[in-house]
Amino acid sequence: MTNHHKNHSKTPFHRLVNAFGFSIDGYAATFKHEAAFRQEVVLAAILIPVALLVDVSAIAKALMIGSIFLTLIVELMNSAIEAIVDRVSLELHPLSKRAKDIGSGAVLLSLVNVVVIWGLVLAERYM
Repeated sequence: MTNHHKNHSKTPFHRLVNAFGFSIDGYAATFKHEAAFRQEVVLAAILIPVALLVDVSAIAKALMIGSIFLTLIVELMNSAIEAIVDRVSLELHPLSKRAKDIGSGAVLLSLVNVVVIWGLVLAERYM
């Protein structure tokens, strides 16, 4: 374990502050190194305000926004998988490919989820 994640803090508040800092570091690293995450952040910056403005119920808005957050979460996890696989070895290996492909598949499903939720909500409202 690196010193970065060793937690010598005595209070729950300090641990919470440290955890928040580690999370910000993770977002920043993902944004810097992963083009797909940057694209999804831009998509979120557009779609979340649209979801707030569209004339649908609060539950529909929550589903629409939640689907966007889910995509960002899955992309963060996929990026973590890719980073650890590359950390272990850059050698082409069937298990490395499988791990990366599975992570990519999860991202794809999260994007399909966005399309399905947004499509159903908007179809119910405007058709």
